Amino acid sequence: MGTSAHTALDARALRAEFPILAAPRPGGGQLHYLDSAATSQKPQRVLDAMDAYYREANANVHRGVYELAAEATERFEAGRDAVARLVNHPREATVLTKNATEAINLVAWAWGARELSDGDEVLVTMMEHHSNTVPWQLVAQMTGAVVRFCPVTPEGEIDMDAMRAMIGPRTRMVAVVHVSNTLGTINPVREIVAMAHEAGALTLVDATQSVPHMPVDAAAIGSDFLAFTGHKMCGPTGIGVLAATPERLRAMEPFLGGGEMISDVTTEGSTWNDIPWKFEAGTPPIAESVGLGEAVRFLEELGPDRIRAHERHLAQQMLDALDEVPGVTVFGPRQVERRGAAVSFSLDGVHPHDIGQFLDSKGVCVRAGHHCTKPLMRHLGVQSTARASAYLYTTEDDILALQSALAECRQWFGVA
Repeated sequence: MGTSAHTALDARALRAEFPILAAPRPGGGQLHYLDSAATSQKPQRVLDAMDAYYREANANVHRGVYELAAEATERFEAGRDAVARLVNHPREATVLTKNATEAINLVAWAWGARELSDGDEVLVTMMEHHSNTVPWQLVAQMTGAVVRFCPVTPEGEIDMDAMRAMIGPRTRMVAVVHVSNTLGTINPVREIVAMAHEAGALTLVDATQSVPHMPVDAAAIGSDFLAFTGHKMCGPTGIGVLAATPERLRAMEPFLGGGEMISDVTTEGSTWNDIPWKFEAGTPPIAESVGLGEAVRFLEELGPDRIRAHERHLAQQMLDALDEVPGVTVFGPRQVERRGAAVSFSLDGVHPHDIGQFLDSKGVCVRAGHHCTKPLMRHLGVQSTARASAYLYTTEDDILALQSALAECRQWFGVA
């Protein structure tokens, strides 16, 4: 696979590397998978890497002095090296978690529960995933802190004027999504981080929907914490990443206690391991780290710039296709330079769940619901939406299948 930024991705050829996309479907027909914002499909090489670990090097890590344990540890830590390299971050401050939700909870509980006090403010946005809202609400209930929500403009972008006004002397944390899983909006996180730091607040960037789809440079963003997950970037479920500043991690107390995260344990108390293992209690997701490392190498070979260019093209095609279906309303920015390839929409007269079921009957997989963004749904004045989301293996045929199925859906439900 070439890596030239001037060479477009061949999504049709890439599909052959994903068993679930290459295999014939029951009853025939092609699978049009447009739910990659929920989870990505996995290439064969990721599955092979995980299988090889279990077949060739299965042992617990960091504990055994025998050769097999050393091999397991090497493969596990290579996954950490890969994700740290991908986002340009120090490996010793790259914590492996269960998912992005756990990574954010780690910050909320290990930092927030100990540092926040009555009247302190945590600023999030109206477009946050519940995973970047609920942990802060839980900690606020314990500490007396207040969670404030920055509004979203009618165009589906953060109201930056409101953001500037809301960041004040009581703001301790600004937690913001890089790319909205519902609206597709690409937020100006570097600007937001700089604003927060100028006011003395810490920052957390939820990069779950950006790291798989575009170049993400943690050092350039400058956030104190950056979270993302493996299963949305061609890797396995069960593993996520918290990339934090080394100084911040060293100053924080552990989130979970037990094996691996200790330096010493006595009857009087315990001392902690070095970072990042200080935050990795218990047996870690070893095979998952192996798989994630292979997924990162796959993405690096393709080139994050080329993936972004491919998805920008698909986003434009999707917006154009949806515009041609009467009764469709699209939520989020219209300019593809300001959005990713996850597009939420509604169809007049048809419930999103009915849309999802009808499209499924045509082999088109989309998500229907509130997308774990209920405050945003209420802000938009809807209960739920349908969402089609593309990735590196998505083809123009998938978008045309979506358009055709939506047109049939209108006729089926008598709204044509």
